[in-house]
Amino acid sequence: MEYGRVLKVKADRAMRRHSLVQAHDTVVVAVSGGADSVALLDYLAHRHDLELSLVVAHLNHCLRGSESDGDEAFVRELASALGLPFECRRVDVRGLAAEGSLSLEEAGRNARYSFFAEVAERHHASSVALAHHGDDQAETVLMRLLRGAGTGGLSGMAFSSRAGRVVRPFLGLRRSEIDEYIASRGLSYRTDSSNTDTSFLRNRVRSHLMPLLAGYNQSIARRLSDTAAIAALDEEILDRVVDLRWEELAGKGPAGVVLPCRLLQGELGGLRLRLYRRALEQVCGTLLGIAFSHLDAIDRLVMEGPSNGRLDLPNQLQVQRCYDDLLFQQGAPERSPEGYEFLIDGEGSYDIPGGGRILVAGGFSHKNSTEQPSITVDLDAYPFPWTVRTFRPGDRIIPSGMTGHKKVKNLFIGAKVPRELRRRIPLFFSRELLFCVGTMRQAAGAVPARDDSHVVEIKLLEFPFHPAILP
Repeated sequence: MEYGRVLKVKADRAMRRHSLVQAHDTVVVAVSGGADSVALLDYLAHRHDLELSLVVAHLNHCLRGSESDGDEAFVRELASALGLPFECRRVDVRGLAAEGSLSLEEAGRNARYSFFAEVAERHHASSVALAHHGDDQAETVLMRLLRGAGTGGLSGMAFSSRAGRVVRPFLGLRRSEIDEYIASRGLSYRTDSSNTDTSFLRNRVRSHLMPLLAGYNQSIARRLSDTAAIAALDEEILDRVVDLRWEELAGKGPAGVVLPCRLLQGELGGLRLRLYRRALEQVCGTLLGIAFSHLDAIDRLVMEGPSNGRLDLPNQLQVQRCYDDLLFQQGAPERSPEGYEFLIDGEGSYDIPGGGRILVAGGFSHKNSTEQPSITVDLDAYPFPWTVRTFRPGDRIIPSGMTGHKKVKNLFIGAKVPRELRRRIPLFFSRELLFCVGTMRQAAGAVPARDDSHVVEIKLLEFPFHPAILP
């Protein structure tokens, strides 16, 4: 095959097979100035058959002083020579890394992807083209293996992201094939001196580990890339299975996602872990920092309990089991609410310490709204003023329809009210008699006996309800 033509044939095939770019698309091309990105820009600029509108994007990481500035100037001139719009941003990546407690690699990657996404949005581009190739893929697989990864991680990078916004036309190419193309086209490029800095894991993998493994298998880079491709195909199948079960099992919680423990316990272990990953990703937007040990801890909570257990995970993620519900949410852990006590001396609206309101209004209704749970109370049996307070050990009530006392604690347990909500639910007392537990249970004498009874309706508004405490 003609010298340098291998790249065009393989890249063309990848573009067709993975539907990376369509005719007349606007594509942002990420160009660092190195050989790979220069070759990608040249390749796309000469796909005249597609009539693409290209935008050159360059992020100056400000890590190498005048060398970084030289890269920026080089890419600017390259874009100008091709008659293409140029977008550039200077970012203090070292400062970002220190601020976010990240490695330089992580901070740089985050800055790049954020910048490219903004450029794509501004130019209404269909995609951002990156110059990752097969050798990069092999290094990525090894790095993830060293850090610990499942089949999802070992599938490496994809030709196209799920949303199709990031595309990698060169992912099926070897670095040597890109070098041949550069030579055949007589292209100039910049060499990044930090590529020899072995303080970066990728550089150590490239310069030390890959040559060592090549002593066992000269085709190690291709074998690792093939392994990633096979794992990616398997991931497509597994993702489809997870999609189906997710639709059947997942629900919305008060502040996140809810999965039913009873049904999870009947699933295969691998599927359970994938459902946990899906829930965490939906709540947080990323799985960075989530390791197998975290997923295994969630699984133990589901399979072994306790029924009111809680896990605190990275990124302020919390997973809590409330009887049969497994709740996933994100945010700073809430402090246990303090007890409260206040008086209600008539109709009106009363704030509940810690959140929510109590609305007391005249009227008689047999209808309760699931969005605004309510009960109707006979004022002749339980007149104002009322004392409203939180649960205390020993509280008892004679529930409507029963003759004996029932402990409020047992009422909560029977209704599977989460422990963190038990100290939030208001208890209503008249003349020191408990006649109402939230809106979930009334005392026998509190239920109006006649339509002409002297009554008021109690509603709890803006209150963090759990399905178990709805009337």
